[in-house]
Amino acid sequence: MTPHELLIRAHTLPVLVIHEVEHAVPLARALAGGGLTVLEVTLRTPAALGAIAAIARDVPEAIVGAGTVLSPDDLKAAHDAGALFGVSPGLTPRLAAAARVWRRPFYPGCATASEAMAAREHGFTALKFFPAEASGGAAALQALSQPLADLRFCPTGGITRSNAASYRSVSSVLAVGGSWMAPDEAVRAGDWERVRALAAEASRR
Repeated sequence: MTPHELLIRAHTLPVLVIHEVEHAVPLARALAGGGLTVLEVTLRTPAALGAIAAIARDVPEAIVGAGTVLSPDDLKAAHDAGALFGVSPGLTPRLAAAARVWRRPFYPGCATASEAMAAREHGFTALKFFPAEASGGAAALQALSQPLADLRFCPTGGITRSNAASYRSVSSVLAVGGSWMAPDEAVRAGDWERVRALAAEASRR
């Protein structure tokens, strides 16, 4: 799939911080069971790469990617773990070069017109708008999209079940990302039915 096609398929992208590898597979199955099959596992914990590998191996119905990719080394580690796409909060020349060679969907982050234009110069036209709420929310993204009409976005950062619809109303948005469908207390308790129900609700919105 192209980067645009993957975001369209995602619709709502769970942004997951996984602390225990053993949570990865049941969490992914619960999310996929609720209709969310494209999953971002952030590289913020020691368990992240193991979680990506476990999902890639044991949950074939899911498309798992790596978030918080900060360097070419992160991208290589994510690839080796089985990640099928990558997401970064920003973009550097070295990371852009590595992502182009990788030839899988990669979504660099931007919060300003200059950052979006720089990403476009590197060949990326599907971007992460981050941190969405702190950068002005849906109104800011709408304003940013008007002069950059060829770009498409997946906003993340502060997006909840209550404000996701405002982002979806922006025509340049292909998907929204957040963690509300996998609350930490539900994951730690192994309440996979709650996760499945929240995922089902998110997939219908």
